[in-house]
Amino acid sequence: MGRPKSRRDVAVAHASRAPQWFGRMRRLLIGPPRDIHDPHIRHKLSLVALLAWVGLGADGLSSSAYGPEEAYRALAGHAYLVPFLVLATAATVFIISYAYSKIIEYFPTGGGGYLVSTQLLGNSAGVVSGCALLVDYVLTITVSIAGGGNAVFSLLPLAWQPYKLWLEYAAIALLIVTNLRGVKESVTLLAPIFLMFIATHCVLILGGALYHLADAGAVMHSVGSGVRAGAAEFGVWGLFVIFVRAYSLGGGTYTGIEAVSNGVAILREPRVETGKRTMLYMAISLALTAGGLLLCYMLARVVPVEGQTLNTVLAQQLAGPIRIAGVPIGKAFVYVTMASEAVLLLVAAQTGFIDGPRVMANMAIDNWLPRRFAALSDRLTTQNGIVLIGAAALVMLLYTGGHIDTLVVMYSINVFLTFSLSEFGMSRLMIRHRVSDPFWKRSLLIHATGFVLCISILTVMLVEKLGEGGWITLLATGSLIVPCFLIRRHYTAVGWRLAQLNADLALTDHLAGPRPATGTPGSSQPTAVVLVGGYSGVGVHTLLNVQRAFPGLFGGFLFVSVGVVDSGAFKGHDAIDALRADTQAALQKYVALARRLGFPAGYRMAIGTEVVDEAERLCMLIRTEFPRSVFFTGQLLFRQDRWYQRFLHNQTAFAIQKRLQWNGVPMVILPVRVRD
Repeated sequence: MGRPKSRRDVAVAHASRAPQWFGRMRRLLIGPPRDIHDPHIRHKLSLVALLAWVGLGADGLSSSAYGPEEAYRALAGHAYLVPFLVLATAATVFIISYAYSKIIEYFPTGGGGYLVSTQLLGNSAGVVSGCALLVDYVLTITVSIAGGGNAVFSLLPLAWQPYKLWLEYAAIALLIVTNLRGVKESVTLLAPIFLMFIATHCVLILGGALYHLADAGAVMHSVGSGVRAGAAEFGVWGLFVIFVRAYSLGGGTYTGIEAVSNGVAILREPRVETGKRTMLYMAISLALTAGGLLLCYMLARVVPVEGQTLNTVLAQQLAGPIRIAGVPIGKAFVYVTMASEAVLLLVAAQTGFIDGPRVMANMAIDNWLPRRFAALSDRLTTQNGIVLIGAAALVMLLYTGGHIDTLVVMYSINVFLTFSLSEFGMSRLMIRHRVSDPFWKRSLLIHATGFVLCISILTVMLVEKLGEGGWITLLATGSLIVPCFLIRRHYTAVGWRLAQLNADLALTDHLAGPRPATGTPGSSQPTAVVLVGGYSGVGVHTLLNVQRAFPGLFGGFLFVSVGVVDSGAFKGHDAIDALRADTQAALQKYVALARRLGFPAGYRMAIGTEVVDEAERLCMLIRTEFPRSVFFTGQLLFRQDRWYQRFLHNQTAFAIQKRLQWNGVPMVILPVRVRD
């Protein structure tokens, strides 16, 4: 016979009930919980520069699948301007990349455009930038998936086009699941495809350049004669306007550059150096790829073909006819090249799932969004944000029908709005640091140039494309900004009321019973178990209300708290240790107060990502140790019950009560009145 089960064994087994089929399926898809107490957990989850180049830099590099094409199409017969467009594209990539490397230096904890605008331009600019980024990341996913669908179906008969949208829906669903598992898993899975894209496109661009090397003199002559003819026909200013329009409408080329700055928090230490190295990798690869493709379009005199991308046309034109020993090697290369491009766009969509929920979490911590968006799942992912961002991308894909030209316009507008705010803020910062920073002029020149470029591209896009999808982006962003201000106003009002409760804490320093107590409650006597958060007016009022409502009933108090690891606290093992220390210090204050009132008191605590699960586990253990215990907690009660209150304020007390009562454990929720 084995040893008899202790009360603790029974409680743990009871609290960890066997999962149903849904729970087992969920674990199969997204994996088992991670151990937040592992001191090396952040190291295991963070990305080195190479993986960051895949997970974050892929967004920038993948834009070469549609950005150069939009710019080339906008030239509309003025292909002689391509060499100048190549130089302008490469210069812009390096200017914006260098500017964002400086942002990483000044903001090493990440946050990107939202944090930069908030700290340098104020809360209003910050929420505008944050909302623009959220729409941007939804469109990052949609544009990338739509572009990938175009690449795949470029190789298929036109009759297959109706199935393209269904494939794109499935791709977004797949990314939602992989990101619920964790960032590093999803990036590592897609890394080989990323490297295949680099290899195939290097062959395509170098092969195209070498194939037309003998025509270099004729090409230079045609460029010169074309510029002279264009200047004679349109004037120098008119030719410049044509060039600027093509340059601006090709702004999708630069849309993923900010991703590394936004995602610094997931980079391997030292984060700043890793981030700057990742920015360099991305800048070099994007400048060479985008510029090389533009040049090859011109050299090969690529003409658009219905149902095909320009990259497909280029690949078929250069490599398609190649056969070795009768084997169509060239055709196979075309298929591999376009397949790698399609999957790279899938990797780029990954950026929306990495950075979008992170921006939501930062905004939630600052009370612009419901606080639940700062919560982490047991896989240490911002689960709520991932699901919402993915669902929004599905809706946007459905609304636009996956038309890449409309999506790129919508996408680029918000990107350059965020770019402009960030560069303007950094320019102001450089001016303020002109005394302490000996290199402030050089930095100011970079950021001011970046601001001028970004605001110019934004202006041209709004003028040219406002009626072709641009208005949808502005409407979506504005529709987010207004609720953000309303949410923050609500939290501010509730915070003011709670501050009045917290002011009562000063009075508790003088509270004392006739006989102060020592020690902890006995396991055989009636014990009031009070679930609390930090040391606050809510918890103190709950303690005093228990004493008033049940005078003389309980022989002692036990305080229980769960330190919640959310996006704000998950900054490394030191941050978790600090959270544990803060939680313990708050509980010790409750214990000291209860003892001054004449009650023996103790505490129990846990650290986790899910407060309900941890609280249930702790309470079931306490119930076995203190069989005559009754559980209490406080819950905000508003004078008027409005629909949004359940969304903005967690229902943790009711969730815990339901679980405990199902297990036969009594729990009482005491209201804490708050005027909304």
